[in-house]
Amino acid sequence: MAYTVTKLAKISGVSVRTLHWYDEVGLLKPAYYGSNGYRYYEEEQLLILQQILFFRELGFELKQIQRILTRNDFDKIVALSSHRQILQKNLKRTQKLIKTIDQTIEHLRGTKKMKEQDMYAGFSKKQQAEYEKQIIERFGEQGKFHVEECRQNVKEWSQKEWNHSKKEFDEICQELTKLVKNHVEAGSKEAQSIVRRHYQWLKKFWTPNKESYSGHGRFIVESDLSKAYEAYHPQLPSFIANAIQLFAERELV
Repeated sequence: MAYTVTKLAKISGVSVRTLHWYDEVGLLKPAYYGSNGYRYYEEEQLLILQQILFFRELGFELKQIQRILTRNDFDKIVALSSHRQILQKNLKRTQKLIKTIDQTIEHLRGTKKMKEQDMYAGFSKKQQAEYEKQIIERFGEQGKFHVEECRQNVKEWSQKEWNHSKKEFDEICQELTKLVKNHVEAGSKEAQSIVRRHYQWLKKFWTPNKESYSGHGRFIVESDLSKAYEAYHPQLPSFIANAIQLFAERELV
């Protein structure tokens, strides 16, 4: 069965204008063009459009999607299985966040006391120790220096200061996640403005320079620290790493 561009737009929710543009840039070509010049799509194109929408939902840019879809080894079933795994992982995170929200509401209403570890499960001492170990293994003496600097900077922090730091981190990640979902470039003015806040937030723990801040961006992607960012969006670690790299090159010495 063949679908006109209008029919495909109606069943997919993608605008006619966007489908025309996908054709123009070579991302989604129709199965054929009618003698009247109309575009006609068949099942193969419908499945490709579904893949495009899945990748967009997961934060991929159009150029990335095009490279993936045009690879000789691209397999729809493998891709769908991967999408499913990511969505299941996100579902578990969402369910955990909903549980935390419900517990916090009960705590604030005074109906049920919330345990401290439930508020800060993602920032446990055990996890922090593992991060420090990975930093030292990766960066050697420089890593040891930054770990010790961090310990000295926070050793007198009150619970209020820790709460404020957690809130800052949460706000930064939430705002970056909005940019990821809206497919804003890592080098954009909006992204770089938020990364500047991330840099200022990090300076409260240790003093990053051009080299070490760039290294921190790579560390986010390549270590367990990525989990703290993936909790907001699966593409956030790579997005902030790219944004950090650009910020360091432009702003730091």
